[in-house]
Amino acid sequence: MSIQDTNSENLLVVRNLKKYFPVRAGFFQKVVANVRAVDDVSFDIKVGETLGLVGESGCGKTTIGRTILRLIEPTSGQALFNGQDVFKQRGRSMKNLRRQMQIIFQDPYASLDPRMPVGESVAEGLRIHGIGSKRDRFEIAVKTLKKVGLEEYHARRYPHEFSGGQRQRIGIARAIALAPDFIVCDEPVSALDVSIQSQVLNILKDLQSELGLTYLFIAHNLSVVEHISHRVGVMYVGKMVELSPREELFRNPLHPYTKALMSAIPVPDPRLKRERMILTGDVPSPLNPPPGCRFHTRCPFAMDRCRMEEPAFREVGPDHWVACFLVE
Repeated sequence: MSIQDTNSENLLVVRNLKKYFPVRAGFFQKVVANVRAVDDVSFDIKVGETLGLVGESGCGKTTIGRTILRLIEPTSGQALFNGQDVFKQRGRSMKNLRRQMQIIFQDPYASLDPRMPVGESVAEGLRIHGIGSKRDRFEIAVKTLKKVGLEEYHARRYPHEFSGGQRQRIGIARAIALAPDFIVCDEPVSALDVSIQSQVLNILKDLQSELGLTYLFIAHNLSVVEHISHRVGVMYVGKMVELSPREELFRNPLHPYTKALMSAIPVPDPRLKRERMILTGDVPSPLNPPPGCRFHTRCPFAMDRCRMEEPAFREVGPDHWVACFLVE
């Protein structure tokens, strides 16, 4: 994706984002290789929009979310949030920016302090940013818990006293307590039962409407992504291979990898059968990705060109981007 002028609709603009993790060896721990977790990824997220990010485990989805928030430092690239370059912020300016950018973690239990009542966990961000008195913070925490379907008495309980779905509601409450503009939802429903998933997704959608939130929603369940997202990006081994409005992507997937993912979605009617596109071989390692198109080792339509050249990520339709020689 070429660098475009940032317009006022975009809350977040990510350009040429790279995150390499060094591999060290030997007595002096020299860097001998790099794990290319995220390799030159670009996208925008508009104000009030949900961008879904899908792909197999290890494709770099979570790394993108954490790098944007500076939970891990980028190797290179740019992330503009409301026109500010996140990667150039330091000290107090970065702390102020963190109030506007929050995250909901995948594991609702590991993300909560087991020795702290959940009311204090929700209010912890308020305390760090010096907002209100202790009483004020507790009242804000209670109001926030009520927004996600919990009650005041829950604020005095500990994480082990809650179910998985309730703990994820607490995680959502903690993310919205500081009234952020942008939230990274890092597979927030993957650890929950299917019946609870829909409840949590509906809470996220209601909060988005009520508070004007913008989401980066990371998942590997396409049905979940279809339910909540406005646009969907498909990742493969550190690269974005397709990006499109939700309806367009599910109606007309263009990249072979996207087509394979779509063919794996279960059909609710047992009388209907979907033609499966079975991928052979293993996912390449980001430590030593193949030359050319990274999907060519598993692609049933791979050409000689795919093995030699890397396809450009380009727009082939209205807001429909794809990196594949087949659509040229």
